[in-house]
Amino acid sequence: MLKIIQVTDLHLTPPGVHHIGCDPRERLEAAIASINAEHPDADLVVFTGDLAALGQVAAYEQLQDCLAELKLPYRLCLGNGDHRARFRAAFPTTAVDENGFVQSTEEIDGQHLVFLDTLAADGRHWGELCDARLSWLRARLNDIGEAPVLLFLHHPPFAVGIPLLDSLTLQNAEKLASVLVGKNIRHMFFGHLHRPIAGSWKGIPFSVLRSTVSQFALRLGADSAARSMESPFYAVALISADSVVVHFHDYTYEGPVIEYRPVPAVIVDDETIAYVFQQASTS
Repeated sequence: MLKIIQVTDLHLTPPGVHHIGCDPRERLEAAIASINAEHPDADLVVFTGDLAALGQVAAYEQLQDCLAELKLPYRLCLGNGDHRARFRAAFPTTAVDENGFVQSTEEIDGQHLVFLDTLAADGRHWGELCDARLSWLRARLNDIGEAPVLLFLHHPPFAVGIPLLDSLTLQNAEKLASVLVGKNIRHMFFGHLHRPIAGSWKGIPFSVLRSTVSQFALRLGADSAARSMESPFYAVALISADSVVVHFHDYTYEGPVIEYRPVPAVIVDDETIAYVFQQASTS
């Protein structure tokens, strides 16, 4: 079984600069420590964009320091908070396509992982897959053929019911859909939205997860978006020939972990059994 960790929206800043009420480096260091300790058997860690908050050189230096502690192989995708040239200068061995976009593929245990670069050319917050990037994707998918594909990218191409976020999605969604039609896309992994969301788009299952920093509050239909300090997540994806299962892990949780005994089945004809069990479990 393939095991992939997804971490997203790190929003790293220069040393000493906080982002929306927290220290991004501290949050990332905690995620990496948790991954090293709890998931040393993972095949890959994928960071799906917004590695930096504002694309600063010092932020990428922070990322270099943090990744030096990660004991697993990793891949880096770009988001709207990133600066492609500064990123490539900081990570010169990162795979890019023939046009310099941070796009690549990898095959692990028969699963084809495709990493896309959705950073807009003008630096806007919405996402973009230009004709050159889509042409690259089309060629790679044609090479892969009927084999299963997992797609990793920052910007989702669909609305989620939060107006501000819906205005900042991937701009040319139908062009992407036309490239994906007929291909064996098993799952799409996104960042950008700072919320745990799952569903399907054009029949393709997807998942989105919380950032390692602040989140967007769940205000469906609200005119204004709001940040919240809900706990950060990373995702653990377990992929077999038959299924893709995505767990969301609150890695900063420090509360109690209570050993669990399965409750007895409901006995319709004698409800006193339930009271006996409840009394025993609270004593």
